[in-house]
Amino acid sequence: MKPFSRTALAVALVAALGGATAPPAARAADPQRGGILTYVVASEVPSYDLHAETTFGVIHPIAPFYSLLIRVNPDNPGRSDDFVCDLCVGTVPAPTDDGKTYTFKVREDVRFHDGTPLSAADVKATFDKIIFPPQGVASARKTQLSMVESVESPDATTVVFRLKYPSGAFLPALATPFNAIYSKKDLDEHGMQWHAKNINGSGPFMFVTEQAGAFVEGKRYPGYHHKGADGQPLPYLDGFKAIQAPKEAVRVQAIRGNRAAIEFRGLPPSSRDDLKRALGDRITVQESDWNCVLLVTPNHTRKPFDDPRVRRALTLALDRYEGSQYLSKIAIVRTVGGVVFPNHPLAATKEELQSMAGYWPDIEKSRAEARRLLAEAGVPDLSFTFNNRGVDQPYKPVGVWAIDQWSKVGMKVTQKVQPTGPFYDTLRKTKDFDVSADFNCQSVVNPLSDVSKFIGGSGDNYGYYKDPMLEELYDQMNREGDFAKQRELMRRYERRVLDEEAHELITLWWYRIIPHRSFVQGWTISSSHYLNQQLDGVWIDKSKM
Repeated sequence: MKPFSRTALAVALVAALGGATAPPAARAADPQRGGILTYVVASEVPSYDLHAETTFGVIHPIAPFYSLLIRVNPDNPGRSDDFVCDLCVGTVPAPTDDGKTYTFKVREDVRFHDGTPLSAADVKATFDKIIFPPQGVASARKTQLSMVESVESPDATTVVFRLKYPSGAFLPALATPFNAIYSKKDLDEHGMQWHAKNINGSGPFMFVTEQAGAFVEGKRYPGYHHKGADGQPLPYLDGFKAIQAPKEAVRVQAIRGNRAAIEFRGLPPSSRDDLKRALGDRITVQESDWNCVLLVTPNHTRKPFDDPRVRRALTLALDRYEGSQYLSKIAIVRTVGGVVFPNHPLAATKEELQSMAGYWPDIEKSRAEARRLLAEAGVPDLSFTFNNRGVDQPYKPVGVWAIDQWSKVGMKVTQKVQPTGPFYDTLRKTKDFDVSADFNCQSVVNPLSDVSKFIGGSGDNYGYYKDPMLEELYDQMNREGDFAKQRELMRRYERRVLDEEAHELITLWWYRIIPHRSFVQGWTISSSHYLNQQLDGVWIDKSKM
């Protein structure tokens, strides 16, 4: 078996582990056309540029305007290894050249919303921006595609990706829903920052308007290139309205009062239960494990957080096992885990986890060591400000919990909660923080790529540290074809991140619960709140309204 196949096997094994744990909404034989889908989004939109952003606050309202080269099958999103063509022709191609060359044929019947024909040149320009961004151009996923040596478009219908080495991480990284295809003409004429404030896609919906802080509206694109099972053009909906509502109570009441049909991110168990009690069979619930984890990121450029002893004390103070029992009842978090999506074959076992700082089963031993390290570092009464995001779930409850945990070893922590835009400005622009909430939420379950978040040079790493050892381990993992050796390298990588250097702290992995109005049809939950959000196959069953 060739190296790329062994790696792909490791990725595929998660399919049975990360899919929906409750039946999806039933799909009728004959989808109905028409209607506006109104849904709530638990965040503001920091910018429109999917290449630069990492938040669902962009995916949920903006992804329906764009197409991808390939995507996770929207009819089967629980399978993270089931990729289908979006802009390419036929089926996703197998590699040639011993796994190092992927050749895609691009559809000839696609136009951007401004009428410009889409060609292979647009695909190449898009991935050049993502993988090889010029100085000063943000690209949050360039590291995930670091195995790519070049992107070529020898003619208007052909795109060729040449890899430095065979990698099963390539196709999952390519299918990431943030990899929206932009127009080369827009990039050439307006520059690479233009998409932060402007939208011109080829997706199922056309941009209508945004009222900042309130909502985004889209309408059906009549020239969309996909057809439904009935042979008729997609999308089924006339349009959508994505209402920005950071407060959980507002989102729940909107669904309960039928002012919104669904929230695609996830609600806590208490909200699920309240909606079921109130609405009965008018609410359908879908649930899944979630490829998303809340982090705590110390700013390595600020003292004393440049000292690994202080960072280790931060993680040693947290009782994740007790926290899981408590927080899983009130928040969208549940599972204790390391850097890899729990239950994946590359994830740490319970015994492996418990050998690392912050995961020891004896919390008193952990906290005694935390106090010792703080004293040794000269900050026995450490005080700092914790930068948190103004999103109810799970940032606020987990933030309150973490601050309480740190107090048990003598730390005095003040919380600073900011809306999404200023929160990201603090992480990316001013870098004016001590310790911050952060996250590693990925789409396709693809651990070899997902853990790129922890590399200092990654576009979405906000710890601002350099660690050549991590860079080397990451490169070795992605080049290695033997699964057992991959797993060994992943353990070394994980221990370096979480224990030896404590560059980042993992709190708990998330659990996804989607209660929605039963008239919403054609949408199936996945292990990521980023996947399956183009909404081209979603329809409204008017008999259930």
